[in-house]
Amino acid sequence: MPVPVLYDGVKLELGFRLDILVEDLVVIEVKSVEALANVHHKQLLTYLKLYNKKLGILVNFNTDSIANSIFRKVIGL
Repeated sequence: MPVPVLYDGVKLELGFRLDILVEDLVVIEVKSVEALANVHHKQLLTYLKLYNKKLGILVNFNTDSIANSIFRKVIGL
């Protein structure tokens, strides 16, 4: 799902795309990497701010234990 970016009244075509938006409330960012980096967490927070959402979930599927690879991010709840 494309994420609109407005800066100083100008729409920027930067190519941000949400992986999944559930019920117009929860942003889910899906990864399949050896290890999640800080940039992945920051990416989800950026999407939450740009899309004006409060709850996000970051999931890495490239792991032996999925339970240790799900992170919840909350802004302003």
